[in-house]
Amino acid sequence: MPVTHVERIEDPRLDDYRNVSDSELIRRRHLFVCEGRLVVRRLLSSGHRPASLLLNEASYHHLAPDFRDEFERLPVYVSSTPVLAGVVGFKFHRGCLALAHRPVGASMGDVTSRAALLLVLEGVTDPDNVGGAFRNAAAFGADGVLLGGCCDPLYRKAVRTSMGHVLQMPHAHLDDLAGAMGALKSAGFAIVALTPAADATPLAEYARVRAPLERIAVLAGSEAGGLSAAALAAADTRVRIPMHPGVDSLNLSTAVGIALDRLSDRGSRNRLQTSE
Repeated sequence: MPVTHVERIEDPRLDDYRNVSDSELIRRRHLFVCEGRLVVRRLLSSGHRPASLLLNEASYHHLAPDFRDEFERLPVYVSSTPVLAGVVGFKFHRGCLALAHRPVGASMGDVTSRAALLLVLEGVTDPDNVGGAFRNAAAFGADGVLLGGCCDPLYRKAVRTSMGHVLQMPHAHLDDLAGAMGALKSAGFAIVALTPAADATPLAEYARVRAPLERIAVLAGSEAGGLSAAALAAADTRVRIPMHPGVDSLNLSTAVGIALDRLSDRGSRNRLQTSE
């Protein structure tokens, strides 16, 4: 399929991109949006199904050498940055957008069947926090993410903040968090809840004594309210990250990253090597 060069904001061939900031509209069309060169690269390499690309000249020349086959199969629209911004309605990152077909959602079993380390989020509705959590899940070796009452991880800002890792990280939505906790326990997972509570076990202490082959599900809540009482009650262990006096909490993404690093197999190996 030949690349289409577009010179007018009013060109009807770009109508699909005129409402990309309306997340509900995009979702009703069974699409999601990827923004930025790195994220679009991950989209094109991830096995997801791109629908079309909207690029400025620089982004086109950046991507085309590595994705010639994909570009021959996809509608690819190329224009100047001012025209692109006029179509989309905002200045997007590096003149690079893609629309992709929304995948069929995975089940909890799909995500957990071969997992050793999971991240479970409860009530995290801020897309930047969800995206940051996915990025850290990928960085620190989590095998999947489960979401209970959270925002859509394929929301444009969440995909962008995750740097595209949401496209590669197995994940599933939970309709019943309490039931999911029971299922995880039955599958041999230890549920480890993150909380700033003073009486919770320090994370490093728990990481030292946990069984080396234990399957772990790290449970984290929103920055505003934290975990619900029901989620805390369902956990096997409550852990905290000790901080200097006067600091009462961490950004969710930071806390998740620290916890996953400490509780991953890699983190365990690093601690053993340090102690030797």
